[in-house]
Amino acid sequence: MKAKIYVTLKRGVLDPQGKAIRASLSHLGIDGVEDVRVGKFMEVTLKEVGVDEARRLLDEACRRLLANTVIEEYRIEIGG
Repeated sequence: MKAKIYVTLKRGVLDPQGKAIRASLSHLGIDGVEDVRVGKFMEVTLKEVGVDEARRLLDEACRRLLANTVIEEYRIEIGG
């Protein structure tokens, strides 16, 4: 079973890397970009477990290792 995990900074947290990318896009003549937020993407392959167990395992992994829940939020997609 495959799962995707997206980790992004919470809305109120400053994202200097995103701001630098937005400025660079403007310098390249790519206008109209109002905001850029940078995050992490992980694709995880799990052994055969049920969807509920997979979600539980991945939620624990995010809370304990993959995301800093003080400043980041995460989203888990299972399947695909």
